[in-house]
Amino acid sequence: MIGASCYRGLPVSEGVAVGQLYPGGTRAGARSATPEEVRGAFAAVARERFALAGQLREDGRNDEADIVAIGALIAADPALVDPAVAAARDGADAAAAVERSAAAQAAAIAALASPDLAARADDVRQVASAVLARLAGGSAAPPPAGGFILVRREVDPADLIRFAESGLAGAVSCSGGASSHAAIIARGLGVPMLASADPEVLAVPAGRLAILDGADGRLIVDPSPEELAAVAGSAAQARAAGANGVPSPAWRGDGSAALSPATPPRTRDGQEITLLCNVASATETRLGLAAGAAGVGLLRTEIPFISATGWPSEADHRSALGPVLDLLTRRPAVVRLLDFSGDKVPPFLAGREAGLTALLRHPRALGDQLRAVLRSGRDTRLGVMVPMVSTLDEVALVRAALADTAAEVGTDVPELGMMVEIAATAAATAAFAHVVDFFSIGTNDLTSQVLGLGRADPRMRPALATDPRILALISTVVKAAGAAGVKVSVCGDAAADPAVLPLLIGLGVRTLSVGAARLPQAAEGIAGTDASACRTLVGHALQAPTADQVQAQVRAP
Repeated sequence: MIGASCYRGLPVSEGVAVGQLYPGGTRAGARSATPEEVRGAFAAVARERFALAGQLREDGRNDEADIVAIGALIAADPALVDPAVAAARDGADAAAAVERSAAAQAAAIAALASPDLAARADDVRQVASAVLARLAGGSAAPPPAGGFILVRREVDPADLIRFAESGLAGAVSCSGGASSHAAIIARGLGVPMLASADPEVLAVPAGRLAILDGADGRLIVDPSPEELAAVAGSAAQARAAGANGVPSPAWRGDGSAALSPATPPRTRDGQEITLLCNVASATETRLGLAAGAAGVGLLRTEIPFISATGWPSEADHRSALGPVLDLLTRRPAVVRLLDFSGDKVPPFLAGREAGLTALLRHPRALGDQLRAVLRSGRDTRLGVMVPMVSTLDEVALVRAALADTAAEVGTDVPELGMMVEIAATAAATAAFAHVVDFFSIGTNDLTSQVLGLGRADPRMRPALATDPRILALISTVVKAAGAAGVKVSVCGDAAADPAVLPLLIGLGVRTLSVGAARLPQAAEGIAGTDASACRTLVGHALQAPTADQVQAQVRAP
């Protein structure tokens, strides 16, 4: 704590919220539970989460459903349930038994070498909190009327979804980081959130009024009337400006953007930029199209299958693809092949070889997906994209399979592209440019690899793509693409970051694919740039020693 009423945390979802603090749960009454009641509480939490995941899928919210389903699987896992039941049977109070088992499981997961998998320790603790609340007989007080800020040691993504329509204004978690499931859900809902917050905030009584600043990383408890007025004034200014966080340096003009497919955004000096959206569900696709996206530049096909127990069949793929591709008639639709890597490894690949290698080695997995993509995407301007490419042979295998599948299905062979998200691949794009039709630069993984930071590292943020080493790799890709007549786009989070956007334009990138909620901000940034000034800016940035100095150049008046 840095003051009588101010608590710090890691900002993981932007925005400002005002509301009463609400802890959302209690463990009172859990001590008298029997071993059977402990097992029953775990089973009830699993059932509730499986049911919620099913409802979310029916609503087209597949990415959120997958996150909730992971919690359901954890709640049903004997490795977590059985030790707690055994401890209760041996005489431990139920709360202690649940907490001890969860602590052991969370510690084992947190020790994993992969930062993305280690981050799932928070999921275990969240499930334990839900079980304790269940053992307490559901005696938690209901949320206060009006806006409230959820404060917990581990914020549960399932609760964010449940409370979203009940006045949830913000969330504070004493654990986790920007890549935690709760943070992902918060950003998708547009709910400001802090993670890794000062644990002392847990001692603040419920019902106290607070301001949550999702940009500065502060929770101000019992704010003064002047602080409340300042928040109201900032919100009004943001509405008038149209987009938050866009700086006003020399490369910007004073224009504003009105994005629509018929009138794609242009820079101040007339350079047209194509804006697409990154999606994993029909809900996001509708949101992106309504915001003016020309189409989809990245369809993440693995998200519906993160909890799968085996490779999805053609029917499984078509069920997931149909609702999205049906919305994209005559529009660009770039479908990325299954990317089971990082924290997106399903149970059936746990501890085994995953990623592109696993997909290419399975006798039917690639063929099933390609048939589904070609059949579901007949009416779109279809492109197929290969993730995490590291060798020319990988591209050759997919191209051959794509040609064979198109002949089998009776369709034209769509364009074949590849993600550029490995540093060695980016440096060698001149060789890859002769075997693909387009490149899509994934700045998230590229930045993570070049800087040696895990994607779950609290220090990771899109603006780090301003590092001169990363800019040099992007420049290499753009030049190789231009020399070979290959299209190039950027689909990582950096494409909408105000510190990175002018640099991408200066490097020659003319197609950007961003999250649906970031389209207005990206359009605003494009309309405020001057492409020729951006080229000059890039020349200086490539000579700068650090990302901080590049960002200072971007912000310079």
